[in-house]
Order: sequence, then C-alpha cells, then structure tokens
Amino acid sequence: MDTEYSVAAFYRFTPLLDPGALRAPLLAALDQLHARGTVLLAPEGINGTLSVPERLYDDTLSVLRALPGCEHLQAKRSTSQGHAFRRLKVRLKREIVTLGVPGVNPSETVGTYVAPHEWNALITDPDTLVVDTRNTYEVRLGTFKGAKDPGTETFGAFPEWLEQAASTHNPKRIAMFCTGGIRCEKATSYAKKAGLGDVYHLDGGILAYLKAIPEPESLWRGECFVFDERVALTHGLAQGKAVICRACKFPVSALAQDDPRYVSGVSCPECFDKTSAEQKARFMERQHQVDLAEARGQAHLAGK
Repeated sequence: MDTEYSVAAFYRFTPLLDPGALRAPLLAALDQLHARGTVLLAPEGINGTLSVPERLYDDTLSVLRALPGCEHLQAKRSTSQGHAFRRLKVRLKREIVTLGVPGVNPSETVGTYVAPHEWNALITDPDTLVVDTRNTYEVRLGTFKGAKDPGTETFGAFPEWLEQAASTHNPKRIAMFCTGGIRCEKATSYAKKAGLGDVYHLDGGILAYLKAIPEPESLWRGECFVFDERVALTHGLAQGKAVICRACKFPVSALAQDDPRYVSGVSCPECFDKTSAEQKARFMERQHQVDLAEARGQAHLAGK
C-alpha cells in the first residue's frame, strides 16, 4: 500500500484547440495512475494540482506532457503523507485562471521572470512596487516582507487595483508573485498590455522560492496557503501548522488557533460573528461525529 505521495502543481499557457476532446482521455489516464486532484483545461492551456503515489510521479508528468504544446510543462513537486485530495476531477473552463479581461495572452507576452535566488535583491529595491497577486485570505496566512496586499476576493478584481496602485506609487518597476506562478504570469501579461511599465514576476512562484531559499536568507513571512488537505507549506515545502475552518473554509493560522473564537470544526476568528448559535450547535454536532469516526479509525466526509 502506498504511504508516500508526491504533489505536482503545474500549469502551461498553450493554445488548446479542442479542450473538450482532451478531457475524457486525460481523466482515464490519470485515474489509471491513482491520481487525485483537479486539472483545468481551457483554450489558453492547462492548470492543476495532483497528488499521486511517489513511484508514479514521473509517469504522471509523462501523461501531462503528452498533451498538445505541453512537452515542456514543468511542475513544482512537494510531498504528502497520504493523498492530498479526496477525488480526481478534470474540468473545462473559459480560462485556467480567471482574470476576465479579453485579449490577455501569456502565450504571447509576459513580464520578466526572476529566479528565486535573485528575488530578494529585486523586492528590497525601494524603486520596486512588490505586489501579492493572491486573494486576501491567502495573503493573511503569509506573504513577502513589504509586499502590497490588493485586498481582493477574486482575481477578477485585481486589474482595477493594479492600475490604481501603479498610478498612485508611480514605481520604476513592479514585481509580482503568487503561489505557483500562474496568477502573476497572467497579471504581468495584463500589466504589459495596459502599458504599466517594467513588470517582473517570481519564476515558479512562492513554492519555488520556499524550496530554493534557506530560511535564514528568506524574506517570506508566515506560511503559504495551498489548495489541498495540507492547507499550507513553509520553508523546504514542509507542511505548515495552519488548518482549515470547517465552518467557513478559511485557513486558520497557528496564532489564530489560540484565539478563543477558534473551536475546531465550529468557528474561527473570521466567521465567529457571522454564524448563529443554531449554526454553531449544528457544527458542534458534526464535529462530534467526526471525532467519533476518527476514534474508530474511520474517515468522515464532514471532516474533510
């Protein structure tokens, strides 16, 4: 029985003429490899994260690289004790990361890639506007020292914020980053199309930085939220201490877990004042059932 799993986070901007025709064969091939996670297919390319038995990692990448235009697809690899996802999904989308701005095409133009070992020098330059392109609940868990938080709840709200920030700060250059690279790659493509000047982005995203840069040299603060059962990663891509609030689905940092408003499975500082006593009682009963199932050595869907 497999106990060691590898997690592959990947994307590739490449024209897919008929994503729908690729869906069923890809789903079948990944299922044969016991993969779990989500893959998105769209006319602009592929985006996804999969957990697979460690021994089948290379075979999984071979399947992905067999897709049109994906022969050079790269993945950020980390590890997980057990599967990081509950099921396998391959979905069709209009965009693999939804910006909602027509004409933005990272296959044609993007900002300048910056390697992890060159990132610190760039973002500590006072003439650089450092921007976290992720959504606010991700930023709160961790970000780079000195980075601007757009405070957005969706990526679609990012372009308006970016144009206003560029106008306000009038920086010589803009440096953007995100979890694995896809969001900031599209953001820099938008910025160049909008004429916002010199734009740069962290090659491979936060995950590549945390893997490459030793903690004593790192400008990263906190943990990096990931969209799987591990919740967050930290330096060396080790699993962090954050958990998911099962009431509101927001990540809860180690510090916030000491807050009296955090009750496992019931509430956290984010949602405590947003749910009724009746809802909290229902969540409490659900958590009780989860605890009973775990005591019996069984999985309980509500605990996922």
